[in-house]
Amino acid sequence: MELLNITTGGNRIAVLSEATASKLGVHSSDRIKIVYGKKEMIAIANIGEHYPDGSIGIFEETEAVLQGIKDNETVQVTLAPLPESLFNIRAKIRGERLREQDVNAIVKDVVEHHLSTVEIAGFLTALNFHGLSTAETEALSRAMIRTGSTLDFESSPILDKHSVGGIPGDKTSMMVVPIVAAAGFTIPKTSSRAITSPAGTADRVETLCPVNLSIAEIKDTVKKTGGCLVWGGALELAPADDLFIQIEYPLGIDPMLLPSILSKKKAIGATHVAIDIPTGMGAKIKTRQEAYSLASDFVDLGKRLGMDIQCALTFGDQPLGCNIGPTLEAKEALVTLMGGGAPDLREKAVSLSTMLFDMVGVENPRGMAEEMIESGRAEKKLREIIAAQGGNPNIKPEDLPIGPKHAEVRADRAGKVLWLSTDDIVRIARMAGAPKEKGAGLILRAKLGEDVRKDSALLEIYAERGSKLEAALELANQLSPIVLSRKPEQKMVLDLIPEKATHEKTFMLDR
Repeated sequence: MELLNITTGGNRIAVLSEATASKLGVHSSDRIKIVYGKKEMIAIANIGEHYPDGSIGIFEETEAVLQGIKDNETVQVTLAPLPESLFNIRAKIRGERLREQDVNAIVKDVVEHHLSTVEIAGFLTALNFHGLSTAETEALSRAMIRTGSTLDFESSPILDKHSVGGIPGDKTSMMVVPIVAAAGFTIPKTSSRAITSPAGTADRVETLCPVNLSIAEIKDTVKKTGGCLVWGGALELAPADDLFIQIEYPLGIDPMLLPSILSKKKAIGATHVAIDIPTGMGAKIKTRQEAYSLASDFVDLGKRLGMDIQCALTFGDQPLGCNIGPTLEAKEALVTLMGGGAPDLREKAVSLSTMLFDMVGVENPRGMAEEMIESGRAEKKLREIIAAQGGNPNIKPEDLPIGPKHAEVRADRAGKVLWLSTDDIVRIARMAGAPKEKGAGLILRAKLGEDVRKDSALLEIYAERGSKLEAALELANQLSPIVLSRKPEQKMVLDLIPEKATHEKTFMLDR
C-alpha cells in the first residue's frame, strides 16, 4: 500500500495496476472495499497502466478514513457490490419517478462518497432532462437536511432572505440583515462565495470581517447581535448540495435550485424567508411567467418543510447599484446604510426588509425598514455584527482598499443608455480579477435610461495587477457592454449571431 499524498477534491479514489485489477476482477470506476485492521471503506478504483503490481495507492481523502495507516502496510482489497442508489439513478435516467427511500439512498451515498463523479453527473443530468415532481423535490430537500448539521437558536421567529442570483452587484443581504436585526428580530444569514459571479455575499462581507465561523461562533454572534453574515461552506449544512454544485457547474445545469436553497434555510432554522427572484433579460430568470412558476414552487415547498415563504419578482435588466466586485460592493453597501449610495440598492433592501417585517406582523413594515436606515440603527447594527465576527467596527468606506490599477471606458458618442449586458459586465469584472482578488471589479457610471455625453465615462475598471487591468480593458472595448442611442430607432440591432468573435453564454450558478 502506498500513500500518494495527493488530494482528489473530495472523492475517495484508489489506484491499482492493470494486472492487480484483473486478478481482483476490478474494472476502472468499480468500487473496491479496503480493509485495514478493524477499519473498512469503499473507494472508486482507478487503473494505472504503469502502477506497480501487488500495490494499491490511496489519495488523502481515502487515507483520512483509514486513520493511522502508513506507507507499505498491508490492506485487504476486494471487489465491492454496486450500491442500491446506483439502481435508483438508473431508474431516474429512464424517466421513472423516485420514491422517498430511493432519494434518501442517493443523497446518503453522495455524502458518504460512495458514488463516482460520473454517476452523480448522470443523476443531475436526468433531473435536468426529466424534471422533479413535487414529492421528489421535498424528498431531496429533507434528505439533504438529514445528512448535514442543523442549527437551533431556541427562539422564533427566525428570519432569512435569499436571492436566486443572476444579476451582478446584488449586495442587499449586507443591508437586509442589519435592518432586520436592528428592529429586534433574529436573522442568521449564511451565504455562499461566488461561483460564476464577480462576488458572493461571503466574498463581500469578508472585506469587512472574518466569515469562516464555526457553528458555536455563529450562535455567539447571533446571541450578541441578532444576526450574522457568514460563509456556509464549512458548516456542513446540507453538504450534499455542495457536492452537487461541484458537478452542476461544469455541466452548465442547475436542476437542484429549489431543494438546494430551502434545505439550507431549513437547516439554519429559518421560519420566515423572503426569496428574491431577479427577473429580466439580464437575469437568470428571463420572463415573468418563469418567475411566477418558480415562486409558486418555492411557496409550496416551503409549506411542506414548515416554512413561511414569500417571493419578490425584482427588476433584473441591469446590475444592482453601481459597484461590482467584493470590496467595491462592500463599500457601496456601507455607504448606502450610512444614508448615501445607490437609490436602487436602498429601495430593494428596504422592500425586502418590508416583506420580512410584514410576514411577522409588524405594523407599518415599510416605515419600520426606512426608520432603521434613517435613524442610523441599521448602520450601528452592521458595525456590531462586524465586531462580533472579529472585524473593525469603526471601519470607514474610504478605508476599504480597492485595486490600485485603474482605467476608464468612455463613450464614443452622446446618447441614452438603451441596453446594458449583465453577462458582459460579469465577464469584465472577473477578467479584472474578481472575486479572488478582492479589490478588483468595476464601477458603472451610466445605467439604463441615463443620458451620456460623448467622451464621458461609461465604466471604471479596477484591478490589483496591471496585466489583469489590460486584459479587462481589452475585453470591455471588445464587448461594448453598454449600448447608447439618442433615439431607439437609431439602434435596432443590439448584437450579431454568430458574433465576429464568438463568446460562450455565461452560465449562472450562484446561491
